[in-house]
Amino acid sequence: MRTPLVALTACVIAGLTFSGTAAADVAQPAPAAKPAAAELAPPSVLAKNRIYRSGSTSPTNCAVPEIQEGSANSVKRFHVAMAACANRFWTTRFRSAKLRYTPPKLAVTTSNRTVCGKFTSSGALYCPAQRTVAIRITKRDLRNPFRMNIAHSVAHEYGHHVQQLTGIMDAHNVIHWRSRGTARTTASHRLEMQAECFAGVFYSAALDAINPGIEWDQWVDAVSRSPYSKVHGRPANLAYWNNRGYQGASASYCNTWTASNARVR
Repeated sequence: MRTPLVALTACVIAGLTFSGTAAADVAQPAPAAKPAAAELAPPSVLAKNRIYRSGSTSPTNCAVPEIQEGSANSVKRFHVAMAACANRFWTTRFRSAKLRYTPPKLAVTTSNRTVCGKFTSSGALYCPAQRTVAIRITKRDLRNPFRMNIAHSVAHEYGHHVQQLTGIMDAHNVIHWRSRGTARTTASHRLEMQAECFAGVFYSAALDAINPGIEWDQWVDAVSRSPYSKVHGRPANLAYWNNRGYQGASASYCNTWTASNARVR
């Protein structure tokens, strides 16, 4: 998922658009099972994952550089620094949960190709099989390099990497391919909203270092007023989970798999 431009002028924030690939901002495997009719209770790896026991965050000091308007190299350096910050943060959280963290590969490009296919819109993509966060630098990034929008490409896709390392991604894939209709859509929403929540947990420790150029309540409000995405769900719920992770400052607040359907629509 990529969160496109938030225009902040005289404290008025333009709406966001959440976008991704046709299936999600995660590359999907081929179906391996015949679809079932109903959404089932989530397995333990989703409902009681060890990452939920990773404790509360503490401030993470990261050197995130300034971005020079019109400079693709400058934007790339920002992404690389954000990735280093996310790796430092999640290494600590995984250690607290007695889990092993391995950093993803980071591929920052100006083309529309990734190691697992093409970008279908401007933004970012997580490739599970390659364990790669792929980010596209767009003309919009160069014209108006708004720090929080650019930072969110890393924060959200690292949320998907956390899901991959903890078995959440694989469990979601089983549900996805055994479901259809509303159940399949809901599974997608739970995955994406959890990645938003994990991004919020990261922000709870690193936002000051990122120097996002926007107040947190303004960001959450902008997310809540973005256009609807079938893949990601209602903007109000995306904002809720992003803020829940930030305010809770712990992955324990990010169990979207046992939340009510109304909270992940």
